Amino acid sequence: MEEQARSCLLTLRPILEQDIKASYLMDHMVSDGVLTVDEEQKIRSRPTRREQAAALLELILSKCNRAYISFYNALIRESYGDLASSLQGSLPLTSPEGEKSFADGGTPYVHAVLREGGVPQRPVVFVSRPTQLNRIREKLYKLKDAAGGWVTVHGMAGSGKSVLAAEAVRHEALIKDCFPGGVHWLSVGQVDKVGLLVKVQSLCFRLEQVQDCQESRRPPGSVEEAKERLRFLMIRRYPRSLLILDDVWDSAVLRAFDIQCRILLTTRDRSLADSVSGQKFEVLVESELEEEKALDILALFVNQKQRLPEQARSIVQECKGSPLVVSLIGALLREFPDRWDYYLSLLRRRQFKRIRKSSSYDYEALDQAMAASIQVLQDEHRELYKDLTVLEKDVKIPAKVLSVLWDLETEEVEDVLQEFVNKSLLFRDCNQRPYLYYLHDLQVDFLLEQNRSSIQELHAKVVRQYQQHYSEGPPTSRDVACLYWMRYLPYHMSHANLTQELCSLMFSLEWVRVKAEIMGPAHLINDYVEYGPILDKENSSVRGDFQEFLSLNGHQLDRRPLPDLVQLGLSQPSCSEVYRQALLQAQGRTKNGALYLDWTNQRRLENVSRLVVQPQQGSIYYACFSQDGHKVASCGSGSTVQVFKTTSGEKILQLEKAHEDEVLCCAFSPDDKFLATCSSDRKVKIWNAQRGSLIRVFEEEHEEQVNHCQFTNTRRRILLATCSNDHFMNTKLWNVNKPSSQNTMFGHTEAVNHCCFSPDDTYLSTSSSDGTVKLWEVSLANEWKSIDVLSFFPDLREVMVKCSAWSADGKRIICAAKNAVFVFDVETADWLSEIRTSSLSTVQFCDTCPNSQLVALALSHYTVELWDFTDVKKVADLSGHLSWVHCVRFSPDGSLVLSSSEDQTVRLWETKGVHLSSAASLKRDCHVIFNQDDITVVAADNRNQVQVLNGKTGEVMFQSESQESRIRCTCLCQDPLAAVLGCEDGAVKVMEVPSGKLLCSLSGHTKTVLHCQFSTDGQTLITSSEDATIRVWKWRSGECLVLQGHTEQVRKFFLLEETSPARILSWSFDGTAKVWDMTSGEKMQDMACHSQAVLSCDVSPDGRMFSTVSADKTAKVWSCESWACLHVLNGHQDCARSCRFSWDSKSLATGDDNGEIRLWSTLDGSLLRVFSSHGDKDSMDCHVCVGLGDCHVLTLRPPALEHDPGLHCGSSAPMVSVCSSRAVLNTYSHLTLLQASRGLDHNAAFATSGSLHCSDRNALRITEARRSEGGISAWFWSAVPSRGSPLRRSTNETARSLIEARLRLPSSPLFTAQGAGALVSAGCGLAWWDLNTGEALQTFYTTGTNLKGLHVSGDFKTYITIDNIGILYVLKTVE
Repeated sequence: MEEQARSCLLTLRPILEQDIKASYLMDHMVSDGVLTVDEEQKIRSRPTRREQAAALLELILSKCNRAYISFYNALIRESYGDLASSLQGSLPLTSPEGEKSFADGGTPYVHAVLREGGVPQRPVVFVSRPTQLNRIREKLYKLKDAAGGWVTVHGMAGSGKSVLAAEAVRHEALIKDCFPGGVHWLSVGQVDKVGLLVKVQSLCFRLEQVQDCQESRRPPGSVEEAKERLRFLMIRRYPRSLLILDDVWDSAVLRAFDIQCRILLTTRDRSLADSVSGQKFEVLVESELEEEKALDILALFVNQKQRLPEQARSIVQECKGSPLVVSLIGALLREFPDRWDYYLSLLRRRQFKRIRKSSSYDYEALDQAMAASIQVLQDEHRELYKDLTVLEKDVKIPAKVLSVLWDLETEEVEDVLQEFVNKSLLFRDCNQRPYLYYLHDLQVDFLLEQNRSSIQELHAKVVRQYQQHYSEGPPTSRDVACLYWMRYLPYHMSHANLTQELCSLMFSLEWVRVKAEIMGPAHLINDYVEYGPILDKENSSVRGDFQEFLSLNGHQLDRRPLPDLVQLGLSQPSCSEVYRQALLQAQGRTKNGALYLDWTNQRRLENVSRLVVQPQQGSIYYACFSQDGHKVASCGSGSTVQVFKTTSGEKILQLEKAHEDEVLCCAFSPDDKFLATCSSDRKVKIWNAQRGSLIRVFEEEHEEQVNHCQFTNTRRRILLATCSNDHFMNTKLWNVNKPSSQNTMFGHTEAVNHCCFSPDDTYLSTSSSDGTVKLWEVSLANEWKSIDVLSFFPDLREVMVKCSAWSADGKRIICAAKNAVFVFDVETADWLSEIRTSSLSTVQFCDTCPNSQLVALALSHYTVELWDFTDVKKVADLSGHLSWVHCVRFSPDGSLVLSSSEDQTVRLWETKGVHLSSAASLKRDCHVIFNQDDITVVAADNRNQVQVLNGKTGEVMFQSESQESRIRCTCLCQDPLAAVLGCEDGAVKVMEVPSGKLLCSLSGHTKTVLHCQFSTDGQTLITSSEDATIRVWKWRSGECLVLQGHTEQVRKFFLLEETSPARILSWSFDGTAKVWDMTSGEKMQDMACHSQAVLSCDVSPDGRMFSTVSADKTAKVWSCESWACLHVLNGHQDCARSCRFSWDSKSLATGDDNGEIRLWSTLDGSLLRVFSSHGDKDSMDCHVCVGLGDCHVLTLRPPALEHDPGLHCGSSAPMVSVCSSRAVLNTYSHLTLLQASRGLDHNAAFATSGSLHCSDRNALRITEARRSEGGISAWFWSAVPSRGSPLRRSTNETARSLIEARLRLPSSPLFTAQGAGALVSAGCGLAWWDLNTGEALQTFYTTGTNLKGLHVSGDFKTYITIDNIGILYVLKTVE
């Protein structure tokens, strides 16, 4: 051996001895002829793994350069790439042909590419089949210049398809010429849709990791989303690569990979490729090896390159040439090379009779070979091998799992598994570390049959060993072993018939938390469906509770970090087992300082579905109403089409085997005489809708799967439109009475996913994967308009438009793509508006109501949403499905909505009934009064009425008549108890509660009243308006002062009642701030603050400064004495909307639309700190309120936090005497809360705590915060008595207004810890987090989103808000 190579080995010897497993490497070195079998056995005889490694290295050092090269190659093949790279620089120059130094003939380039793509390595015993390999490579070369295509390698089980596929790409010229983007391997096997999703998720993750993509994000939540993600990766990031799909069984699975890329697949069914689009080539793998090849395999196993004994040919004949069976016999002969006659006699005498009477495989000798291989194992190892019976097909497991099962050290387990591998009883995947082990399907079948009587006990053993090993709780390591237990523990329990254990596991909130965090919600939901019949035997009610919990919160469980499952559980109905467990855990954790909130007015949502039907087994892809609305037709992943009654779900008609493949769509004709269906089998069929007889089949013209079909809406001229995955002739019009299509529309360059006629049948819209929606003239089949939807996604190169729908008047077209719905004008094709759903979801389908402005959206996160597409407002959430919702349709009269789902159900909902209850109809603009234990809420509802509710029970105390003008703001007066409402027509009304008597009607404003507020004594009412005026009313007498001076609308104002005289501070979009004498109406100060709109103001607690922020991206600090500008604060990169002084007036926090919060020194204007909240932002605008302060609540009825422009923040509640007991102070949280407003993302409020200090003001200060439209407001309470002086009662001291805010924060909770400072946010939910430590305190996810306000009780234990679908939340901290 060359000196350089020897020195390198000696230098690395300690590392090599510690890391390598000699038994793995020696197999390769023996095959290379570098080691003899005797040398291998001598090394194996060493007692420990490290001693074996040391002996191997000692032996290599005594040999020539070939030993070094062989050792280097073995390291690479066994995935010791890091160690091999250390040896590479010292490779001897005498290596055979340099680049071809690998035992399998591959080069370092080839090995690197294949290892990166997860391609299996060549088996230890391998015989080349050049004819077969050349055929496969010839077909692969035909994909060289193709954008996409398929090479199908098909043959019987055990014929070596996988080995040949891997070997075919182990060719440098092929990779460099055809697939320089890489080769990526995915083992598919027999999987359901959930299993398929997991496999595609793992492939996407691997591709993103290799590319180190910035787009790497949460796993796709549905197969459709995963397909789109994979499509993007393969086309844009790996444009010249090859995807190998190994062992595909189902055409439905294969269609998930129909993404216009180049694919090699291995399968037993050659017809699978008929279901996908693109060029197709086939290679048949011979089921039997040629005799000479089979003999070569035996020769390699026994290391006998000379003439084999004559019994060898007879053995090959008995094995029928099966590569798998020949390998099994060869492995036995390697152990016992003198047993040729013995094994031949076993095969001939059929001593090991077939246990199965029938088999899907044609290998008569398999059982005999398997049984013989097992028989030669040691007794204890034979029992261990028997335990592998419990493994599912196509499942690879690490040694760590088996170490739990066998109660052995991992190293001992690896030694046992190596013996199984050596005897071809087990296969090892060396592409991953740690190594994974698996059985061939044939071996699994054999074990199942051989151990049929003990299967239940074998599964029970797995469960017992798991429980013993993980007695402290389930594994959370996230390694391969952990993933196995998460995925398959319920499977083992169910097959062991351990019903009690299975129920204990799956009825545990802790198990749900762990599995959701590690694997996401898809597997969890599937578990409750798969094992539902078993769980129902124990307690169907509890199973229903958990399944409902997951169906309603499944999309939340996709978030990272994972939301607090205990808090999510507290949002369940109080009768739910999930709620019971969550409450017990919350009560225990609150003792340690945790924060949890109980939804006290929670009841089961009233928008439950009217009817749930399970028409067939399998996913329901599509369902539709008949024209009379009395029937519903459904179709899906099976080949069955069913028609049932709308009222009862009773089956009327069932078409068995309507198609040869999945039925993708069905449609009634306008006269209900015909039912059309289309399928993945590329056929369109017309049926008699009453009798179910087949009338006509259109099967010649579409060359790819037909995605959608729809009849015209009128009977004037009945036509059928169909669209398909064909690249050009993908949209056709048919006359059902003629055998061929009437017209074909040309224009789309990719698959057309959906088509629908305009209400009058003049036009046809088509939605395509090329990112466009096209409108066609039906009479001429000419393209009329084309809308480029892709342009609305500037960061993407490809967008699939899922579907489109026409408004009832035919003047607007609505289309869905990704998580958005767009509304366009039909005549001009101009964009009008858009609806953005959560970034965690995908819009699968949309449909418009035929008699209103509603659009229904089917979403991938298991819900249906109803939106008003004119006002762009969500009006209802329809929850209940347990999986992806594929379709949603309105009935012809608009009274019903149906939805079909992956969960095998069709649900029917009453359109109006889903959002009629008072709890689900309130507007988000509300005012709340806390009075000891009483809570009063006032808000307008969606019928333009004012409701006054008991906040604790949700009961309506008062409801006004519907108002003629839209109500824009409300507030409450306590003495007398009255509700005030401000309207768009400028009117202000005061109504007595609960009688409803009109106390007064105040007129004067000429435009919308934006905000109203009472003075502390309740005698004065102040209002501001879009007419740029502020009015001060003596509302009982009708006297009015008009404060004029602003030139644009006045959204908010502050009441500064502690000053003498009382003043009003107002600000406006005209860029000015003004100070008014509230008694005389005189304008005291007029300041031009900014070049653009002033969006928020705050006054410092010491009364010496106030601050402004503006759309010009600046903040300013002003003197309240000289009214001069003290500091101009530059640095925000977007509109500055929020500002708040700290309690000591030394700091100012400002926030902007870019999600950034800046902390400034008010002494010199310097920047102290930047809090950036960039991250996972949802698509809609959101707003945040920021503030700093040290505050203590000292009132029994403090004003609530509120924010809306029309909400009253004042309170006439008397202050309590704070000198009666210091304990009074300690009963309140030392918090300053600041809250904010609308948007899907969180809005924030700060709260800081501190000790009580006395100041020069012997008074209690209440600070109130407000905000402009779209912003926020909050109350700050502070008690800052004079140092050393006694606290005394103050009855009138209320404070000035505080702040407005609007900045985007992430929709997922930020991490904070409980400490001196806390932050509260409102957006897609409510979030609490700690400013000082950055740890999360809590997040509460509301049913709806887009929260505008939060109201907080004086003791900071009750929080009230209303979401965008009108649900009222009264949240109390759990104690």
